[in-house]
Amino acid sequence: MSENRTVPDIVIGRLPIYLRALTHMLEEGQRITASRDLADRLGISSAQIRKDLSHFGEFGKQGMGYDIAHLLDQIKRILQVDKIWDMALVGAGDLGHAIAFHGGFEGRGLRVACVFDNDSEKIGGRLGKFEIRDAANLAEQLGKLGIKIAIVAVPAGAAQAVVNDLVKGGVKAILNYAPISVTVPPDVKVQYIDPVVHLQRMTYYL
Repeated sequence: MSENRTVPDIVIGRLPIYLRALTHMLEEGQRITASRDLADRLGISSAQIRKDLSHFGEFGKQGMGYDIAHLLDQIKRILQVDKIWDMALVGAGDLGHAIAFHGGFEGRGLRVACVFDNDSEKIGGRLGKFEIRDAANLAEQLGKLGIKIAIVAVPAGAAQAVVNDLVKGGVKAILNYAPISVTVPPDVKVQYIDPVVHLQRMTYYL
């Protein structure tokens, strides 16, 4: 979407947080909210929330707040999760197993559609409802499937080679669990999840 090219990335990064909070509010039976309510829940200033949302239009009315269902729909549209995105999971080890069975994707615009590994003992076997595919021809398979999002759950030493294949296969968004930074073309987005890094950040405050 054109919005993604003009809005600061840090703002885009907060939209899923707003989406999650609004979803909880709706589940609790709340129908209207104000930026102050969101601010109290999230620890983000109400002025920042209003500024973030203003990048995309006017969603509330002065003195009346936001219609939660409407704002939810609009943020889903902005993030393009008003449809389902199929994802490829590369790595069928313990971490891959946890990701494959994670129920948090469903209903939030995402779903794991296929699983790959390079272990001959795992290839052809099953990981839940998925048959584990051979990662040897990863790029070719992804190209045929038209998948644009992938999750990397492989050891650090294998991550760059896997990412290279993902890029060749047309993947444009990668969630990388491997504890290493990877190199990708400018038009490919990478997000990193390394629990150790987050834990080390917290130990500073202990």
